Amino acid sequence: MRAVNNDSQGAWVNASRLIARWLEQRERVDALFEALPAQLSAVERARCQHLVFGVIRHYGRLETALDSLIAHRPRFSTRAVLYVAGFELIEAAGGEESEGQVPKIVHHAVEQTKHLASPAEARLVNAVVRKLAPLLAQPAPPKLARPEVLAEYFSHPVWLVKRWLQQFGADATRRLLEWNQTPARLFVRWRAGDEPTPEFLQPTPWPGFFEAAPGHWGELEALFKAGKLFVQDPATRHAIEALDPQAGEDVLDLCAAPGGKSVAIADAMNAHGGGGRIVALDLPGPRIARLQRNLADVLGVDVAVVQADLLKDAGRILRELELPLAYPAVLLDAPCSNTGVMRHRIDVKWRLQENDFRKHSRQQLSLLHGAARLTAPGGRLVYSTCSIDADENEAVIKAFFESRAGGAFTLENSVTSFPWDAGHDGAGVFLLRRRD
Repeated sequence: MRAVNNDSQGAWVNASRLIARWLEQRERVDALFEALPAQLSAVERARCQHLVFGVIRHYGRLETALDSLIAHRPRFSTRAVLYVAGFELIEAAGGEESEGQVPKIVHHAVEQTKHLASPAEARLVNAVVRKLAPLLAQPAPPKLARPEVLAEYFSHPVWLVKRWLQQFGADATRRLLEWNQTPARLFVRWRAGDEPTPEFLQPTPWPGFFEAAPGHWGELEALFKAGKLFVQDPATRHAIEALDPQAGEDVLDLCAAPGGKSVAIADAMNAHGGGGRIVALDLPGPRIARLQRNLADVLGVDVAVVQADLLKDAGRILRELELPLAYPAVLLDAPCSNTGVMRHRIDVKWRLQENDFRKHSRQQLSLLHGAARLTAPGGRLVYSTCSIDADENEAVIKAFFESRAGGAFTLENSVTSFPWDAGHDGAGVFLLRRRD
């Protein structure tokens, strides 16, 4: 991917190139942005991300509209231009100057196509984008529209919309679809105690969490490096509150990478007086480096980062490292479908398959059994996911209690956070207590 030096065009051009790459290779979005040129300014980098996120968020709607206008799909570079221009049309639709914006969007897309593709393809873009504008200006469908109509307009797979309609009903599903289609707010957790927070951090209903105003990434990065804040959604508080880590305890954080919950556990232990130890365990791999970086500035609590497979060799490796084999507090933040965090992980809905829920739930149950074996008598075991799907939450807990191992535990509390009600990410959290 050729770097773009001209910041005035850098965001749009690089967004088109990233979208072309995504269309062709279906890379994960976080991996895509690693290809951005280092010299792109912070403002242009943010604009590029906004365009890429917008295209992928509205991909289904854009694809349906474009398919109705083009008999034979052009090459990826030209298609990417059409998608980026299409997202700009969606953004402009309904605004006070929407009609005046359309010619500007068309002209800009045509000019960029001459450089990104060819003059011949620029003529195609000119014709298509003009016809695309009224298609993308259509109002939202009625609340009781068919699943296929909702799926097309809100850019979600039909099978997923049908699943949600069955689980949550029409009103909640509509609110969830609308939620997923709006850009995510940036939440941070303040770690500097009573130290005054910057003005660009706005208070939220959730103690310790603030919403960061746009345009302050440089200041945020400096505060993050200084250990004064952590970029974290308020939904994560449910698991930490359920675990209730105490000063001086040994706490086991399973599936710990990238480390946000481990840092929150340490802060909670320090708030109670400090001391104790956190054992942060995850599979060997590239995520371990980020886990170690995030835990590097933790003070007041000992931290051990362990590379192990909970289902295969965790016990052996803990023993070799002379770490406990049973803990009074265990957190299992299990891998899941991410259905509660689709506002942040915008490409999840296009990667998720219908049978993934069955696959995830089997793995989650196995991990829960592994976590149970490492929970001390009388200890607390918190099972959490960032899913809002019953198969990954209530059904896993039910299957665990129906097993032999489940007989040693009781369910003390549970919380399911639904984004359209909570105002932040979704999550499922279950507090289990091992009998003495």
